[in-house]
Parts: sequence; C-alpha cells; structure tokens
Amino acid sequence: MFAAWRLMFLWSLVVGAWCFSARASEFAIGADLSFLRQAEERGKVFRDGTNALPGLQIFKNHGYNWIRLRVFIEPVSNNLPNTLAYTIAEAQDAKKLGYKFLLDFHYANSWADPGKQPTPGDWITLSHQQRVTKVFEYSRDTIAAFCDAGVLPDMVQIGNEVTAGMLWPDGKLPAHWDNFADYLRAGIKGVDAGRGTNSPPRIMIHTDTGGNLAKTKWFFDNVKQRGISFDVIGLSYYPRWHGTLMDLRENLAFAANEYGKDVMIVETGYNWRTGNDFKGRVTPFPETPEGQRDFLDEVTRIALQTPGQGCKGIFWWEPATANRGGGARGFFDEDGNSLPALNVFDKYTLPLPRKVGQ
Repeated sequence: MFAAWRLMFLWSLVVGAWCFSARASEFAIGADLSFLRQAEERGKVFRDGTNALPGLQIFKNHGYNWIRLRVFIEPVSNNLPNTLAYTIAEAQDAKKLGYKFLLDFHYANSWADPGKQPTPGDWITLSHQQRVTKVFEYSRDTIAAFCDAGVLPDMVQIGNEVTAGMLWPDGKLPAHWDNFADYLRAGIKGVDAGRGTNSPPRIMIHTDTGGNLAKTKWFFDNVKQRGISFDVIGLSYYPRWHGTLMDLRENLAFAANEYGKDVMIVETGYNWRTGNDFKGRVTPFPETPEGQRDFLDEVTRIALQTPGQGCKGIFWWEPATANRGGGARGFFDEDGNSLPALNVFDKYTLPLPRKVGQ
C-alpha cells in the first residue's frame, strides 16, 4: 500500500513538473524594439558587459523570445522609421534568431494611443463605410507583404491602446462603439485575408487598462457584446498612469478568468534614472538601475502567479533606442552599457550552473 502511494506521489511530481515546463515554454518574454534598427543604423552600440553585440542578440542571450514591432501608415515624421519596409527588415532579422513576432498596427501616420487616435490624412474625407474598407485593405495588404517576405506575424494587434477607440472622431469612444467595432472587424478580416494559406496569426486587442479593473470590464464587455472574435487581451501597465501593483494583480486575475482569452502585459516600463513620470510624487521603486530591475522582477512575479487562465507574457516598451542612455526607460546607460533589468529573466531561462563532476 505504501509503495503504491509513493509511486502515485512521485508520478504527481513528474506530471506537475511537466505541466510547469509546458506553461513556461509558452510564456512570452518580449520587448518592443521598434526603434532598435534605427538606433543601430545611426551608430548606436549596445554592450552586454564588455561585449558589443547586435541588440537582437543581446536580448536573445537573456531569454527574450518575442519581438513587438509597430507599423505606421506612411509616417509623417522622419524620426519615425516604422514604415512597412523597415518593419519587415527588422522582423526578418528577428526571425533568423528564432523570435516570435507581434505586429502592432497603429492605423495612423503617427502615434496612436489613448490621448490621440488620428485618422490618416488620406482617409479623413472618406465616408465611414469607405474607411472601413480602407482598414480591411490596408490590413490585408500589409499582412500579405509580410507573408511574401517570409515573416508572417505570430500575433497581430488591431490598433494600439484602443481604450478610447481609433480613427477619431468617427471611431471615438464612448460615443461611437458601433463604428469602432466595424473597424476592429475590418482589421481582423484583413489579417485573415492577407495570410493566404498560412496558419492565422493570433489576434490581440490592446488597452491601456493594466491596473483598472472597472475600465477593463467596461471595454471588453462591450467588445464581447458586439461579438468581435479575437484571441488575446493585451494590457499596458505603467505605474504613473495605471494604478498600483495590487491593482495590476487584481485586474490580471479578473481578465484572465472573465473572458476566456489569454492575457498579456504587452507594454510596461520604468525609469532607471530620474524622469518626469512621477512629477514629485512618491515612486513605488527608486528611479535607479536597481529600482528598474526590482520593478520588472515584481511585475514578472505577479504575472507568473496570475490564477486561472494566467498571464501569458510581458513586453517591455522600447528598451533599446538611439536616445542618450537609451531613454529613461531603456536597458542601457549613456555609454550603451547594459543595466541590471536586462538580467531579470536569466533565472527563468538560463540553465543552472553545474557543479564539478555533474
């Protein structure tokens, strides 16, 4: 009897370990590196320790397995490199290293976010239905171009931080939910039409509600009510705007259990040097290299402990840019040397060191 119980116990350990390993292999360790190619083309050198390496290789060496890239419709500024050709080229570089690829459609000529969702200049005078057709055609043709280049995205965002809708004023929320829903459906159908005979990319809808349960519920209840088909809830979480870490924990658990979708923190970030984010308010972590590391470590712990469906991944926003020091939220200092936050995922992804004789 004891031997049988012991065998069952050992088997449960084996099954448990296998299940944990399977879940771990699905966890997205990602970064939005949309400015990386531009930075390196302008001569920016990134170093990991004493080694100068291509940025994509540095992140790969630290366990990163997903890259997120945005694309604008004919960017209006020369400082925004994110054209179709530029994005395809970076996606090709990433795919060669084994990254999975999340494409972030902005559906704008410049930044689209909760404070602004500008309609592309050539689309402004169109009727609503003509604009819906444009969203479909643009999405279809863009995905087809990625297919032709051999880099079909593994996942696609239909808009960026669309909590207040997109293609304003026609698709602005809360006044125009049905118009906005038309745009979401058109984008989703366009992605499907552009993939040809390839497996369909997973579809993400992305809001900036990481620590706001009430707004998350309001938004995705409306999406669900309109029967929009998608696969992944993407959330932004920056503590300046999106609540406390306890708020994040509560909202992840809610979203993961309420909608039957995968949930990801698709944007997060924290300063490694003093910036304007908190404007004199008390910071949850010091704005230092160590504080930035501890912030990412804690967000990761919360994500991994999300119950039910769980949280399926984390993406840091723009850790490698051409700005001096890589920007206040970057993972590199003024001289391009890596900061401690780059090492956060090592304990999850690198093999344990072996002792002599093992």
